[in-house]
Amino acid sequence: MKLITANIRFDSPKDGQMSWSHRRVVMAKNLLSYGPDLIATQEGWRPQLEDLKGLLSGMQMAFSNRPWIKERMYPCIFFNPSSIEILECGEFWLSETPQVAGSFSFKSSFPRLATWVKAKNLNENFSFMFISTHLDHVLNSTREEQIKVLLKEVEKINAKKLPCILAGDFNEAPEQRVRALVTQYAPRLYDPWLKLGHQEEPSHHYFGPPPQDANRIDWLLVDRRFEAKEIFLDKNHENGIYPSDHYPVKLEVIFKSS
Repeated sequence: MKLITANIRFDSPKDGQMSWSHRRVVMAKNLLSYGPDLIATQEGWRPQLEDLKGLLSGMQMAFSNRPWIKERMYPCIFFNPSSIEILECGEFWLSETPQVAGSFSFKSSFPRLATWVKAKNLNENFSFMFISTHLDHVLNSTREEQIKVLLKEVEKINAKKLPCILAGDFNEAPEQRVRALVTQYAPRLYDPWLKLGHQEEPSHHYFGPPPQDANRIDWLLVDRRFEAKEIFLDKNHENGIYPSDHYPVKLEVIFKSS
């Protein structure tokens, strides 16, 4: 399967030439160029996400009938129906009350959530779980509690122990506490970036050269039943117009039946 995680940057008029109206086609072309089976996005208001859905020819949005809250931005999952069948889908909030829409805890700056699907790969006939999330951007302690909620909720939802892929903007470098907690609670998940021996580099670039102290905060973590073939940050732009202020992360995996 070919997978992408991409923080698409919310629609902000303050971004000027990098605002959504200038980036939207560049973003869609960038995502489609990889021939993805699944795309996890973060940020984006409902109108922006529905606009992107219309631009992603041949792709569909999972859980598009969710109870949208106008003031909130949502992680979403797009899939190619010719290769992926959605079996179940849903969302939960990264709070002390995960099933209460719009809820937030742990001093989070905004309500944060995860969107998930249980899906079937139609070409290879295996089922799996795919999750898109976005952790808070301010406090380490907030992110630590949010990832604990996420991992506990996934464990409850995934009673059949399907192989999981966790994608998102974690707002932390991989060597920090969030990644350690993933290892503690979900030891089967590994980081293909490290597995393939890549050197660390920033994924959040602010529409230009990344700051010296920037980190790889956008990850795809995959179950050991998947073998990673390649992973990279797509740094392409069109005449200086970037798809987002984050580089999309693109990954290809092969499912191992045993």
